[in-house]
Amino acid sequence: MELTPFVFNPKEGVDNPAMVISEDVEKISGPLPRVCVLKREEGESFGFHLRLEKGHPGHVIRQVELMGVAEKSGLRDGDRLLEVNEKFVDDVEHMEVARMIQMSGPQLCLLLLSSDEYEQAVAQGWNLKELCKAQRGDDWNPPRLCHIVRNPASGLGFSIHPVEGEKGKLSISLITGGPGEKAGLRKGDRLVWINGAMACELMHSAINKMVKKCNDHMTVLVIDSKSEKSYIRRKITILPVMADAQSMPYKPKRVHLKQGPDGYGFLLRHEKLSTGRKVHMVREVDAGSPAEEADIKDGEILVEVNGEALDHLSHEEVVGKVRESGKQVSFTTMTLEGLDFYTKLGLSPLLFCEDHTPEKKQQEKSTPQEQSPAALKLVESSAEAQEELEIESKPRLCVLQRSPAGFGFHLGWVQQKPGTFINQVAPGGPGESSGLKQGDVLMEVNGQNVEEECLEDVILLMKKGGSSLSLLVMDRPGYEWMKKTGKPITAEKVAAEEEQDHESSSPTQQSNPSE
Repeated sequence: MELTPFVFNPKEGVDNPAMVISEDVEKISGPLPRVCVLKREEGESFGFHLRLEKGHPGHVIRQVELMGVAEKSGLRDGDRLLEVNEKFVDDVEHMEVARMIQMSGPQLCLLLLSSDEYEQAVAQGWNLKELCKAQRGDDWNPPRLCHIVRNPASGLGFSIHPVEGEKGKLSISLITGGPGEKAGLRKGDRLVWINGAMACELMHSAINKMVKKCNDHMTVLVIDSKSEKSYIRRKITILPVMADAQSMPYKPKRVHLKQGPDGYGFLLRHEKLSTGRKVHMVREVDAGSPAEEADIKDGEILVEVNGEALDHLSHEEVVGKVRESGKQVSFTTMTLEGLDFYTKLGLSPLLFCEDHTPEKKQQEKSTPQEQSPAALKLVESSAEAQEELEIESKPRLCVLQRSPAGFGFHLGWVQQKPGTFINQVAPGGPGESSGLKQGDVLMEVNGQNVEEECLEDVILLMKKGGSSLSLLVMDRPGYEWMKKTGKPITAEKVAAEEEQDHESSSPTQQSNPSE
């Protein structure tokens, strides 16, 4: 009897699955990101804050509310955010990530690593983007939002049929070269969403009626069958905010303007539409102005200033946002038709913004006016405006006592720049009572200069002050003018000037006791 010599194969092991070594294990080793799907009700928040922190890389999850939406969905304090709605964000600017979350609507899909996992992955040189791709699978492709315009001859160019053997699943059939195919539909696509309604919540007969009643156009969300399996496996609802939306119409345009000698060259009005909705409307665009050069047109709606949505802001608050920006600003505008289109679909138009680069001609003409306060339109001459600015803009020392609800204001900051400003002031709170105003630049906290400090350090300094807070602030145009002139700004100087003003006014008041 011939014996075959035994040769140990480490990939096979010895009758023990635990000893099997597989090349595939090496491919998927490393930290495993986890998916958290958040769903909030009308008027409810997601229940967490997103922060950038000194000494802690990445977008950090903080202040997860006890029993809130985020905690129930699996978010934990210190988690690092890798993806928002299937889009990688670890290398995206923080303010843009916050904007993506705000624009998501009532549902939000996040991909995260714990604090320890993230720092370990970075230290070991793991490719975070590849880790995210791996959890979706090799066959994954994003869903597609397709806007189909009816052709008089071929109609919409597609039909919808039930998938045999798969209850509730609907598939797309196409006419070759028709409007559906041109809009991005592919044969065998699964229908997810149609004209604002989830297909799984509708009967097939109801969907067919929607298609037949469609007049000129229809918008659908579809996905290929292989990619659909990835979402089913991960138990994730496919949402429009996750989609590739190349064929969507009426996209808002984001433009970047530099202030000219007469401002930006248009008027802004708060107007009421026939539907009762109030919007910030662009009017009277001046010929040759920065606004005209950027292709902003009369009758367009201003929907964002510097990436911040304006839906719930008053006219005065919007103008304040522009003034905060100084001599250059980012505007997002869209047409009334576009607003109506996205409102009917239940989608935020800001999900579909396109950057609109101004022509070089504008940059040649739009030389910023030095020492001029930011405004939509300046009526005064530069000399008059400068004199008024010097007189009216003075540093203010605001002393606050904490109430049960806090100090009554929020801080803001500009990405990758030192310094902070007052972003929001709560009506009737300690902040408003002390004289804080939205847009004020923060110069000192409890006597310590913070002009070059990051947001996190400023917050820590405020916490050290306990229940009382002394803030030296100034409006943005005045602050910029003071910095240009090199005048020192300190709380001691402000207090001395206030005392001097009080002393000089006292004799006058005493000489008129009858008043």
